[in-house]
Order: sequence, then structure tokens, then C-alpha cells
Amino acid sequence: MRTPTVVLVEGESDRVAVRTLAARRGLVLDDYGVAVVAMGGATEIRRHVALHNGSRLAGLCDVGEERFFRSALGVAPGGGLAERGFFVCDRDLEDELIRALGPAAVEDVIAAEGELRSLRRFQDQPAQRERDPRDQLRRFLGTRSGRKAQYARALVEALGDAVPEPLEALLAHVTAPPPVESALRSR
Repeated sequence: MRTPTVVLVEGESDRVAVRTLAARRGLVLDDYGVAVVAMGGATEIRRHVALHNGSRLAGLCDVGEERFFRSALGVAPGGGLAERGFFVCDRDLEDELIRALGPAAVEDVIAAEGELRSLRRFQDQPAQRERDPRDQLRRFLGTRSGRKAQYARALVEALGDAVPEPLEALLAHVTAPPPVESALRSR
């Protein structure tokens, strides 16, 4: 029997992205004993590590929040978070998804969600005009409550085979069979 796995992610959009990718692949995380928990921010990692003591832990974090995860997990700087089942997004998961899809495909998703006019108004604001399109899109996703989670689902559903590495690695980690040694020890 598998030890329950708790995937710790910073926010609801990360939780939605992980669950959406699993569903897209026909994986029922409950069948693997996996629960995905949105912590409400990276600074909550220490509390959640203690709260889920006894579970196998895994997770995603943003590169800017990596220090909180390293500290809570006792992983030295330069040490391997991935070996502990924690994967780091370059900037954040939204940025990873935008890079994987490309700005034009993200705009297609936004159009399909009925928000292209809102995006264009946003891009026309003086503070946005000179920004890189990827930065505009990333900022747009965070301008309304619930939008990040809405687009986490829509962007993951739009991904082809170019799944961002941290998301791919996390899903592979939590659905892999347990190591042979631990399976033998549990008998």
C-alpha cells in the first residue's frame, strides 16, 4: 500500500494546473493516494510540512519562493529539491505555461474565454505598452480574483506535448511506482 502523498503548491491556480494535467492524461490522483493542497502562499510551507507529517510530500514552488521551501524541508542552497519531490518554476507556473504555449496561443485561449477585449484594453494602458508580451500576459492573468485559476485550467488544456518541465516532473514523481526498497520494507 502506498503512503499518502500530499502535493504542496503555493496557490489555487497551481492546484488547478496539477489536477487538470493529471485529468488530461487520464490519471485519477485519488487512485494514487495523491492530494493536492493549495497552501495560500509559500510562507505557509513550514506549517504544512508539520501538518502533513507522515505523508510523502511533493510540490511546486516559484523560483522567488524557493528559499522558504528549502528552509522548511532542510535542503541546503544548491541541494536538490527535486530529489525530495519539489520542483521549481522559473518565475512562476503562469510564466512556465505562457512560455510553453507562446504568446499567440495564450491570446487564443484568452479569446476563447471571451476576454480578448479586456486583454487589449489592459495592453493599451501606458504602463503596459512597452512591456514584453509575455510579461503583459502574465500580469493580465493576475488582475482579477479567480483569473489565475480559470486560466490555469484553460492553458493546461491547451498545451500540446510541450508541458512545462516542473509540472511534468511533479506529475511523473507522484504517479511513479514506489521505490522497490520501501515497497519491500512495508511488507
